[in-house]
Amino acid sequence: MTPSLPLRLGLTLWSHPAWQSEFYGSGTQASERLAKYASVFHTVEGNTTFYASPSPSTVLNWRAATHDDFRFTFKLPKSITHQHLLRDCKEELLSFLRLMQPLHDRIGMWTIQLPAAFGPEHLAQLKNFREWFPADFPLGVEVRHLAFFGKGEAEKALNQWLIEQNIDRIIMDSRPVFSALPNTEAVIDAQQKKPKVPVHAIATAEHPMIRFIGHPEIEANLPFFGAWLHKLPEWIAQGKQPYLMIHTPDNDFAPQLAVQLYQQLQQTIALPDLAPFPAMPEQPQLSMF
Repeated sequence: MTPSLPLRLGLTLWSHPAWQSEFYGSGTQASERLAKYASVFHTVEGNTTFYASPSPSTVLNWRAATHDDFRFTFKLPKSITHQHLLRDCKEELLSFLRLMQPLHDRIGMWTIQLPAAFGPEHLAQLKNFREWFPADFPLGVEVRHLAFFGKGEAEKALNQWLIEQNIDRIIMDSRPVFSALPNTEAVIDAQQKKPKVPVHAIATAEHPMIRFIGHPEIEANLPFFGAWLHKLPEWIAQGKQPYLMIHTPDNDFAPQLAVQLYQQLQQTIALPDLAPFPAMPEQPQLSMF
């Protein structure tokens, strides 16, 4: 991998028992999973920090397991974004950033995922919160309040401020998972938890992030990915470096879906090949479309 990757591909997590045989390889220890993940993918969402802060030793282990061109996009703790709604939490934020300091040069984006309760009336809180970060810290914001998707004054005000601050607006594309029949526990759970919001493909800064929540049947995702086959190359041609994060309801086959979608992109724009999965170093990844 090189620092000039046109696009960064990643998943929502790096450690999943269901990936043992086909992705990591049998015998892989849990402590080895991040290194094997980082040998294939360029980034990861890092949801773990949303739920709990790691220990200092864990942060150092994450650094040791990754290479210089790998990028984490850690979510800020839930206590900051959902419980405090970005208010009265400066010391908690600074403490978290100090804890993560060994990884600062491997952060592609600090993601501020806001709940649906965070509406236009709270925008001033987001603006104040931004002042607590160093100016050069890369930030991304994901909103879920429907007023920010109405193409009215609320959305215009948010987007304009993000552009002025060079902050990326994280784009949730949950169309595929909501098109699936709710006939498994994983799909039902995903449809209950994932936001069903319009897809507004806007790049407010240099690293637009797409969170693509896939259909459980890999081949059913291509019709929904078609628009991204045009938009992602367009952004790359503008000099931007998009982040493409792939989910599925249970993430059991998220690595395979990510590879298939990446191969579709390779048919429209020059992208470096991905390394084979560690479990099958001699076998190429074959397209299922």
